[in-house]
Amino acid sequence: MIRWILAFFLAANVAAAQVSVDPERTAVRDGWWTLEVKLGLSQITPYRVFTLDQPRRLVLDFEGVTFGAIEPLNVLSGNRATAVRVGPLRPGWSRMVVDLAEPLVIAEAGMVTVAEGADLKVVLERATAEEFAASAGAPPDPGWEVVTGFDPQVAAQLAESEDFVVVIDPGHGGIDPGANQGGIKEADLMLVLAEELAVMLRDLDGVRPVLTREGDNFVPLSARMTIARRVGADLFISLHADALDEDEAQGASVYTLSADGGSDAARRIVERHERGDLLAGVDLSAAEDRVAKALMDLARAETGPAGRRFADALVSSMRAEGVRLNTRPRREGQFAVLTAADFPSVLVEAGFLSNADDRAVLASAEGRARIARAIRDTIALMAR
Repeated sequence: MIRWILAFFLAANVAAAQVSVDPERTAVRDGWWTLEVKLGLSQITPYRVFTLDQPRRLVLDFEGVTFGAIEPLNVLSGNRATAVRVGPLRPGWSRMVVDLAEPLVIAEAGMVTVAEGADLKVVLERATAEEFAASAGAPPDPGWEVVTGFDPQVAAQLAESEDFVVVIDPGHGGIDPGANQGGIKEADLMLVLAEELAVMLRDLDGVRPVLTREGDNFVPLSARMTIARRVGADLFISLHADALDEDEAQGASVYTLSADGGSDAARRIVERHERGDLLAGVDLSAAEDRVAKALMDLARAETGPAGRRFADALVSSMRAEGVRLNTRPRREGQFAVLTAADFPSVLVEAGFLSNADDRAVLASAEGRARIARAIRDTIALMAR
């Protein structure tokens, strides 16, 4: 029985922003022996879902969501839910509560990308009062948003070394499980791939791998960037496995920052983060925004092309290794983890968990080994 469901579908790498709810795509209604909750959002955002008892209710928490003109009573129909309430939970988070007329347990919960942004669907099925009580309960809450610190002494040693430091970023983790398809959780799978890649890289002379997380813990995007800067990263690789509402999409692809995304991303970073964390070794605390952007653009003039060269070479290495590739294996996007100006960065979509064939490949040690070997061989060329 599911006790709670936590999700941080981001495919997760889009920078945090205010997310709106579309009333036309939002409903709480009865299904056949079920209750269905659907929310239309302007983009993917972190969320968590669970049930509480006495009184019985479904709880949905969202990061960055504003409910705006949503009228809870207008989205409610049927008899299995009696009321819907929305409001703020804590700074940056909001909550939706659905009062339940009968015992219902969570059978399905998922968020997918659609043309309008993102759709969240939660399905609850009928249960006994005892089954509901056993499955109800809030997830562990204290400190879930806190990232485990990276040892500053180790970071300083790495930053001062002559080694080629590769930061491997297994996407998601902790309250952020990422895609979940066929019993495979993206966060777990990418951690395994990251660890396997790190083992291969340790065999290369002069190459030092560093993981942004080494367990199932939540690491904010800004913290991943900070870790990379503290260890003096020469290359940043973020690992993901996507999921779409349909299974036609397949194969691995490699992303770099889109040509028209750098300055916009820089503006968002300047607005949202301490300027001292923008560029390694450069104190921007007293600089105006235009100065910060100019410095980032100047640094990106070197790191951007290096990242694109690495991505191009990686696609070639993947092809040589027999990695199952997407029809467009080289792509660009405005992912937050690609916005760093002070080191080359790429995002590797290892495949689509929503595709059964991709899922089988990624679940196999040899399927992952092909990807890891391709990354290792490309790094070996870059580190010369």
